[in-house]
Amino acid sequence: MNFNNVIFLMGVSGCGKSAIGELLSQRLKIPFFDGDDFHPQSNIDKMSLGEPLNDQDRYGWLVTLNKLAKQQLLNNSCIIACSALKNSYRELLSTDIKNQVKWIHLAGSFNQILERVNKRENHFMSSNLLQSQFDTLELPEDAFEVNISMTPEDIVIKTEEFLEMKSEFGLFGLGVMGKSLSRNLAQKGFNISIFNREEKGTEEDVAIKFKGAHKELESAQPFSDIKAFVNSLQTPRRIMLMVNAGKITDMVIEDLIPHLSDGDILIDGGNSNYLKTKERYDYLKTKQVHFIGVGVSGGEEGALKGPSIMPGGNKEIYNLVKPYLESIAAKDANNLPCCTYIGEEGSGHFVKMVHNGIEYVEMQLLAEVYTILKLLGNNPDNIADILKSYKTKVNSYLLGITIDILRKKDGEDWLVNKIVDKAGNKGTGNWTTIATAELGIPSTLIASALFARYTSFYKEERLLASGNFNIKPSALNLEVDAVLNAYQFARIINHYQGLKLISQAGKAYGWHLNLSEIARIWTNGCIIKSDFMIDLIPVLKEDDNILNHKSIIDQVQFLKPSINQVVSECVLKELAVPCLSESVNFLNTYSTANSSANILQAQRDYFGAHTYQRTDDASGKYHHTNWQE
Repeated sequence: MNFNNVIFLMGVSGCGKSAIGELLSQRLKIPFFDGDDFHPQSNIDKMSLGEPLNDQDRYGWLVTLNKLAKQQLLNNSCIIACSALKNSYRELLSTDIKNQVKWIHLAGSFNQILERVNKRENHFMSSNLLQSQFDTLELPEDAFEVNISMTPEDIVIKTEEFLEMKSEFGLFGLGVMGKSLSRNLAQKGFNISIFNREEKGTEEDVAIKFKGAHKELESAQPFSDIKAFVNSLQTPRRIMLMVNAGKITDMVIEDLIPHLSDGDILIDGGNSNYLKTKERYDYLKTKQVHFIGVGVSGGEEGALKGPSIMPGGNKEIYNLVKPYLESIAAKDANNLPCCTYIGEEGSGHFVKMVHNGIEYVEMQLLAEVYTILKLLGNNPDNIADILKSYKTKVNSYLLGITIDILRKKDGEDWLVNKIVDKAGNKGTGNWTTIATAELGIPSTLIASALFARYTSFYKEERLLASGNFNIKPSALNLEVDAVLNAYQFARIINHYQGLKLISQAGKAYGWHLNLSEIARIWTNGCIIKSDFMIDLIPVLKEDDNILNHKSIIDQVQFLKPSINQVVSECVLKELAVPCLSESVNFLNTYSTANSSANILQAQRDYFGAHTYQRTDDASGKYHHTNWQE
């Protein structure tokens, strides 16, 4: 074995666990323990009388075997024979050691095993007792199944091949994120295969060199040949694609399909469009291959130390990759993995897309706060100090990195002063804005943040316009606490809009989404982790609409005067703050009981006969007027 594992040989009594365990122990040169030897006397007496054990009888026995496994793993691998008939039993047996457990299921028919049992002398297993075991057996999803019709020698050879020759998880693509996730998986004790393509003269031996550069990858198998990579994996194969979203993902899938078998699982860990994920899900279904779209947030460092992971697809198939994804995920305040099953089809990538949209806004808001504080006469170090003082009330990952950025010097000047003010984007903000328009959800801040980036890219035109219109922001009359309050206000609106978009998408696409769980997995490992996200977990348990919650309503009402003051002052002094201003514009629109939309509907009826409803007609009937009479 490449690293210590406990191999549980499971199956009903009489399937040959002890005999196979002894042979496998000799072959692998590791200790073997027969679970039956650890039954308390009360269990032995009960079985001798032909009475089946119940869950209470088994509990202490299973705990004892779990302790035995933990003790053995400190020094070596081991083999333990145990019936482990139920999922709950297997959960107990693998408590705290899931990543180091291998299940081997010795499977056979009732008649086949009964015939074996009857040939044994002094065996206490009656046909009724054996039938009770078959009735109790819950087939494992994550076990290597061996049919006992083979000879014991062949069973041992087959099992040894599974344990020694095959990796349990494959990483396809060794870019920044692929490398970090590979190392993360290896650090958690998983036996992995890694793949990267080769380009003569530019990219050669990428996987081999990567393995050699990191000690934790000592047991990893590196490949540049797709067929060899796929064949190195246990079935059903679990392959995570870490390649660029779009056409490259489709090309990789086509390259893999000829080498895959029915029931294999492809996991797309890139920033794919959720609609493409749905298409790939349906397409691969026709090939008898399962597909899971997984959003991964946290960047290079998060992928290595623990990202936030958002998987979507068939839940039963997700359960087959759940141990791997949950093991490498960040942990929340309660030490639970920041990974949860999101929902069906492309929901995982949709939620990651909205995560990125919220991220766009959070970044833009901090950029606007920076410009305000700069115009108040502060240099980058002063601004960093002010933002540090904000952390007691609005701490977040993005706030923290912005402080670090503002403190970075390049020679005598601050580096931020030397960076060209043109912001790029990779498309997810664009997708989110398209999705919010298609679904009819007013995620106006995400659109504003995206268009602010687009506007920034027209640097030359902006320089020309600056001269043409002579717009030069003048000194502001604001307190830094008012800026903090305005920032808090806008963040609340941002989170409301993002979560509202997820909620409505769930209804539109028939996804069963849990917004509180989504907020929980966003509390660590991801770019938008914050103290406010932690506060939203209990709020979202009560209502998907956070603006309906009293604690949020109270905060908004307290902060509203500050956002009014800050935005008004910025507009009067000609300082652009698109997301801060849109946040208050949105709330003013959202909370207006009687809006100007009656004029819009009248206009629509005038030129297009689109009809309208009347305030004095409670029936809800639609009316049309000939406006030119």
